[in-house]
Amino acid sequence: MELEDVYRRDLNLLVALRVLIEEGSVSKTANRLNLSQSAMSRVLGRLRVMLGDPLFTRQGQSLIPTQKALELDSELSSPLEHLRSLLSPQDFSPENCKQKFTIATTDYAMQTILPFALPRLYQEAPNIRLELVPLQHDHLAQQLTRQGADMAICRPTYSVAPLHHENLGKVSVFCLLSTNHPLANVNLTLNDYLNAPHAMIAISDGVKALIDEALSSHPLPPLILRAYHLEAALAIMDTLPLIITVPADLAYLVAKRHNLVIKKLPFKLTPFDYSLIWHSRCEHSSAQKWLRNVVKQECGKLIAQRVEVMGIE
Repeated sequence: MELEDVYRRDLNLLVALRVLIEEGSVSKTANRLNLSQSAMSRVLGRLRVMLGDPLFTRQGQSLIPTQKALELDSELSSPLEHLRSLLSPQDFSPENCKQKFTIATTDYAMQTILPFALPRLYQEAPNIRLELVPLQHDHLAQQLTRQGADMAICRPTYSVAPLHHENLGKVSVFCLLSTNHPLANVNLTLNDYLNAPHAMIAISDGVKALIDEALSSHPLPPLILRAYHLEAALAIMDTLPLIITVPADLAYLVAKRHNLVIKKLPFKLTPFDYSLIWHSRCEHSSAQKWLRNVVKQECGKLIAQRVEVMGIE
């Protein structure tokens, strides 16, 4: 297609397609684009004609994009974001920023990593609004596009391409024991670990998969409690000789708070990377760059300090 042919097309329709995919609703898209619902319906009709595809099917109140619509959205992502950056003011002042940012994060990162970035974020940009939402591992790309999250903090369990990502640092795994535990004052052996009763916290489910893999040639240790919150296990640690295996920096925080004993794993488990992940729609925004930079600096610094303090290899 020649450049003059592109000029004759209504390229605003492509912006409407992107918003339709993000919102999954004609009425919500109409609100964002300041159109009536009937006008938005006509825009959708023109899109279908221009692109030669139905683009969406209806499921209840939601519009489900066709495969071609998703492919177009992926191709449009980078050029539209470049245009948005080009047409936006380039000077960014954190102290004057009033944007809302949404960060998807695991419970673990919410408790042990992200809180250490929050003071600096609000110190530099006191008027921003942050919304921290639970990470959806199986729908990460959708969460960073249609659901509008600006970034995610997690341990990727699969390739996140074509999403952007940057490592925050390595996280290892330690054991927590009560000071009254029979193994509290001795070196923890593999046999001890395999035979002692254990509690598993939902925050550590990713850790459990790594432990199961590392112990694949051994019988799994007895799991007597599985709970969503750490407090449930902490409540019975003085009653039962439990071992709780959690990410090392969580162990570090909890041990100081509850006077518990930290033990290294008696088997090899390679520390895993925790990452900051974002969609290309956020790549060029000055506000997003500032947010990512602060989170990377503060969280990365924290992880590095704990690696040094706890002697993680």
